[in-house]
Amino acid sequence: MNMETQIEFHKIRKQWENLALTECAKEKIRNASYFLSEQEVKKHLRDTTDGRNMIEKLGMPPLQNVTEQKEILLAAEKGGCLTPHQLEQTEKALASFRRLKDYLKRGRQYENTLAYYEENIDALEELSSEICRKIRNGAVDDYASRELLQIRKKAVKCEEQMKQKAEQAMRSNKAYMADAYCTFRNGRICVPVKKEYKLKIAGSVISQSSAGSTLFIEPAGAAKHYEELQLLKISEENEIHRILYTLTALVAEAAEAMGENIRLMEKLDFIFSKGRLSLAMEAAEPSINTERRIVLKDARHPLMEKSANVPLQFELSGKIRGIIITGPNTGGKTVAIKTVMLSCMMAQCGLHVACKEADICMNNSYLCDIGDGQSLSENLSTFSSHMKNVLGVLQKANEESLVILDELGSGTDPAEGMGLAVAILEELRKTGAAFLVTTHYPEVKEYAKKAEGIQNARMTFDKETLRPTYQMVIGEAGESCAFYIADRLGMPDEMLKTAVQAAYGKEAAERYLFQRKNASLEKGVAGRISKIKSVPKRTNLSEKFKRGDSVVVFPEKKIGIVCDPVNERGVLRVQIPGKKIWINHKRVKLYVAAEKLYPEDYDFSIVFETVENRKIRHDMGRKYTKQTICYDGK
Repeated sequence: MNMETQIEFHKIRKQWENLALTECAKEKIRNASYFLSEQEVKKHLRDTTDGRNMIEKLGMPPLQNVTEQKEILLAAEKGGCLTPHQLEQTEKALASFRRLKDYLKRGRQYENTLAYYEENIDALEELSSEICRKIRNGAVDDYASRELLQIRKKAVKCEEQMKQKAEQAMRSNKAYMADAYCTFRNGRICVPVKKEYKLKIAGSVISQSSAGSTLFIEPAGAAKHYEELQLLKISEENEIHRILYTLTALVAEAAEAMGENIRLMEKLDFIFSKGRLSLAMEAAEPSINTERRIVLKDARHPLMEKSANVPLQFELSGKIRGIIITGPNTGGKTVAIKTVMLSCMMAQCGLHVACKEADICMNNSYLCDIGDGQSLSENLSTFSSHMKNVLGVLQKANEESLVILDELGSGTDPAEGMGLAVAILEELRKTGAAFLVTTHYPEVKEYAKKAEGIQNARMTFDKETLRPTYQMVIGEAGESCAFYIADRLGMPDEMLKTAVQAAYGKEAAERYLFQRKNASLEKGVAGRISKIKSVPKRTNLSEKFKRGDSVVVFPEKKIGIVCDPVNERGVLRVQIPGKKIWINHKRVKLYVAAEKLYPEDYDFSIVFETVENRKIRHDMGRKYTKQTICYDGK
């Protein structure tokens, strides 16, 4: 798990990316990282502030995704012919450039530095008006040129003449018509004529009905107008291509200026996305220093609901380079250290931070070890994973690093874990890195009191409500409150006394102030577990299964009943639905013993024999008979 995932910066990045419109800005956000130049960080922070201020004053900027326009410009520069749709998209992009230019121009009244980007936008109004005049509704407009207008007027007149000729033919030959309408077939106007009268109408047969009783004939008078119409369509197509090529050439000439407009729009989209993120998080611009000072006032974790988030007060400055945070579980220690590192990293990426005020130092690396980290694929336990991460942190840490370590020394023997924690802290102190560490070890608190450059801090806890308050108090060591919580929740005095004595000795147990006197552990009455009545275990193979036992047959897992017990070859006979089978005892498992299913003297012939065989057996018992009992294996 990488650092960004551990401190949840990847979620901030995703939220930031969703606020951008252009694909270029989104890609830039996906690859964004913290800057190492103080001047560069301050410049990006000013841009974020200007972007937010302009949004607050003028509303959202008129930006547009211009990815498609890049492809259109490339096609125009290569000498291709742009389609009416592509030209309309170009005009929409030009309109967005004009709106953005007006938006930035209005920002000058607020002396916003982003407003001066307006001077670099070329509105290209002549190109825009030319496209608007000649392209409309995804097609070349009639008035794009005088020639096109004349051609289309002639084409309309020609179509009317064709229709008139067809209607005239129908009126003159009503008796020969199959219907009272004319229609177009294969682009030609036709009249429906009864098959037997095809020679009565002068013209060409174009097609016939599915039944063959009606012929569609183009009247001879309409044919010459059709030929004329085809020539007009060729002329129209040539004129349309001429207009499109002319407009494409104009777009190609303006490609450089449009490319600059696009790059500027993508740059502003990136800046405004940071302003929108600042507004969404109700964040503020931090101050930047190179003096290893971190001060956060009313800091919030940006991914937590503001109403549920308790503001954090944090300061690390002067000779203090490390803070050891202690306190009860669920007290907010992990959230606190994540908030500090997340705030520092966001600021160094040029983003505002979720604080009322912040003064943040430059860091050349962010190193952390948070969470379980257990890995089955790498055969790492929780402790092994922590050690691997921590050793990696120690190798990379230096005097300009920011390090956070969660639950240092956990996951192993407490005495050894404590020793390792102290050794790691001592090594961190030698590197000169700024670091925040959470722990429960009391010996580590004592180490922090004595070690130079390290300070204790605690997360407060409300002992009345047994709830954490998520407030950090720097300069004081915290306590886990485990005994206090157990006491308040009703653990008997004797149990608590045993626990305190095991942890701190007999004298501490005698001094402990118990909340509840003479308490005893109240045991609830649970229902008794119902068990199947035990059946004597059968040891001999011949006694493993008895006649009438319900068994499971593997691998089909079918339920059957034992007909014949296990013989000397280890095989028994089982009746399953539809048949009786011989099967090895190893493929059979007892399901319910016969003793639990049938009375002691139960006649199993009722289950295993047919009615005919049972009748024959009954007759044999009382008289001589020539009948025989037949077993067919079923």
